[in-house]
Amino acid sequence: MKYIQKYYYILTGFIAFVFYLFTIAPSVIQIDTGELAAVQCTLGIAHPTGYPLFTIMGYFFSLIPLPVTKIFQLNLLAAIYCSTAVSVFTFTAKIVLDNLGSFQFIKHSKEKNKRKKKESGKIVLPASSSSVEISETYKIISAIFGGLFLALSKTFWFQSTSVEVYSLHLLLITIIILALVKAFLLSDKESSISKSWIIFAITLALGFTNHMTTLLIIPGVAYLYFTKNGFTTKSIKQIIFMLLIFFPILILIYSYLPIRASQSPIVNWGNPIEWERIIRHISGQQYQVWLFSSTEAAAKQFNYFISNLPKEFFLSLLLSAAGFLVSFIYARKFFIFNIIVFLSTVLYSINYDINDIDSYFLLAYITLAFFAVFGIVRLILFANKNKMQLIIPVSLLVLFVGLQFYSNYDAVNQRGNFIYEDYTKSILNTLPKNSIVFSYQWDYFISASYYFQSVEGYRKDVVVIDKELLRRSWYYNQLNVNHPKLLSRLKPEVDQFIEALKPFEREEQYNANLLENLFRKIMTGLVSTNIEKHDYFIAPEIVDGEMKRGEFQLPAGYTLVPHLLLFKVVNTTDYVEAPIPDFKIRYDNKDDKYITSLKGFVASMLIRRGMYELQFNKPERAKIYAMKAEADFPNITLPPALSNLILN
Repeated sequence: MKYIQKYYYILTGFIAFVFYLFTIAPSVIQIDTGELAAVQCTLGIAHPTGYPLFTIMGYFFSLIPLPVTKIFQLNLLAAIYCSTAVSVFTFTAKIVLDNLGSFQFIKHSKEKNKRKKKESGKIVLPASSSSVEISETYKIISAIFGGLFLALSKTFWFQSTSVEVYSLHLLLITIIILALVKAFLLSDKESSISKSWIIFAITLALGFTNHMTTLLIIPGVAYLYFTKNGFTTKSIKQIIFMLLIFFPILILIYSYLPIRASQSPIVNWGNPIEWERIIRHISGQQYQVWLFSSTEAAAKQFNYFISNLPKEFFLSLLLSAAGFLVSFIYARKFFIFNIIVFLSTVLYSINYDINDIDSYFLLAYITLAFFAVFGIVRLILFANKNKMQLIIPVSLLVLFVGLQFYSNYDAVNQRGNFIYEDYTKSILNTLPKNSIVFSYQWDYFISASYYFQSVEGYRKDVVVIDKELLRRSWYYNQLNVNHPKLLSRLKPEVDQFIEALKPFEREEQYNANLLENLFRKIMTGLVSTNIEKHDYFIAPEIVDGEMKRGEFQLPAGYTLVPHLLLFKVVNTTDYVEAPIPDFKIRYDNKDDKYITSLKGFVASMLIRRGMYELQFNKPERAKIYAMKAEADFPNITLPPALSNLILN
């Protein structure tokens, strides 16, 4: 028991880690995991804001010789980050409970001395005219279960399953809060230029080098700081001193971007080698179009946040609601800090109009977990007041943990998720040597291809071109470095487009029509200048989108043939053979929007190829494609011509 009391926070993190081990993804999953894993393994430059600390730490971890794939190893690192964050949170919660008197508003120094009183491991706190006692055991239990409720919240838990910057963000933000709380609790004599404030400045700088949403904690930090130190010459000097620590660390770590970019890594997003490009990359300028875009978008995101809260915490949300009032009574300064952080996080996040917004609410979920700690305290004290055995509230808390685990397990479990690996490899496997693929399926193909091609060396001969990234000047540099001959015959057109793109990237006035026309020339030119020596393939989203709308045209004399999972560019009207569909994609039961889209691409291409076979009077081959479509997608409605083949 004494070891639990001493190492309670380590135990909590370990329990969380065990939970996470059962749900870690074995491979890449949707959106950015492939790109981020590739960046970590090759010391590349990730999408804005660059995430240099995340990249460097991942690189060194990837060098550890473990008997697993690199992607699993990096996914494991995410679990380590998140479980350690749980430990830090639990430790911080206990410190807050140990020092409740310091978070109260005190009018007189005599009152202050009466506030905090230690008696055999207990603290006595006045609440109106009465007082409550919180034993050491109660505080530890409350901190542990508060940590577990945070650990098993849906979005927090999901960050532990795969490579993403938010896992390290969670660790850093919890350390920042811990450093802030310890600095806040210093005596007035210690509060000048103390070790705790130095640690706080360092951790805050590290947080900013990983994710800019660290900024959202600053209003709460300012409140606690000035509540503690006031607006004095001394406090201003201390802030200046901390800034003198903060900025050198920030500059030092972000210097990774231009240094590494100058060495032309395989993934070199933004090519931040010039001051203008560096600022553009770090600030995430390209994403600002979705910030504060409209009140309608904000309302949509807010409704999503509210409706999603019960899914995050399940019944544990009731403890947060109870703890809201309890923390107001017993630790008002900490209450206000959490409210400020909660509001700043939510107000910012609901005004960011993106689909994958969940992770932006993580800091708000941390504040709710702190409220839950106070709710647990109240539950235990209520049980104690009513002469209940401690086992009763603890059993109830265990039940809450169990229900939260059960509620979120299926949603976050990535243990059998090979969908994106299988889909990416299936595409690459069906292509002839030195083929070119034109697509913008970032979420389930292009991002994954970065990892498999650059880290595992899988089908490195295939050139994957991201149609949307072609709108960015830096992307042409990356293509020239990795595929020197690809753009050699398009240099005048590319140079002209990049020149016309400069005012757009600088957010200056630009000629939209000129840009679009030049862009269309490049898309067509990529086909016409490479089709003689390379097999050229176009993904279905481009065929059904840009080509159908007339925004992208093939060179004269060329057409498209369904080639299993892609369309092949050909200059013949004769029959063109394609591989038999013997690929296997391991689908799971999570029909989220990414899996739904992926399934849609696969099913439509199988059907299209089947109809193509019928067009050339090859019913036996058409039947193979139809049967594959029906076997993989039992609920699919086949065209009558294909369904009749199966019936006959």
